[in-house]
Amino acid sequence: MTTAPITLPWPPSVNSYWRSITIAGSSRVLISEKGRAYRQRVLVEALVQRFPKLGDIRIRVAITAHPPDRRRRDLDNILKSLLDALQHAGVYADDSQIDELRIVRAPRADDGFVTVEVAPA
Repeated sequence: MTTAPITLPWPPSVNSYWRSITIAGSSRVLISEKGRAYRQRVLVEALVQRFPKLGDIRIRVAITAHPPDRRRRDLDNILKSLLDALQHAGVYADDSQIDELRIVRAPRADDGFVTVEVAPA
């Protein structure tokens, strides 16, 4: 059983997903405002598009990435924010469940987007 693809906005890169803060000499790494907004948007899209929740089974994930422009991009820079957002949306319990992960670059699209399919491994 493969899920129907869900279409999501272009994820923030790992470079803008996290931010480091220092409080009273102690450093902490937090999800940035941009990262939190992306997680919320994925949560809403998963609900609107009725993406199934797969619980804690072993899974495989296939991602098709349509970049927003022609700049050189490392596809691995979008994986962490996307996979974390899907976990946050309840698609799966933890991204450690992923046994197979495939990402493919597709033609550029205005604003960029990704499609994601998830299936039992």
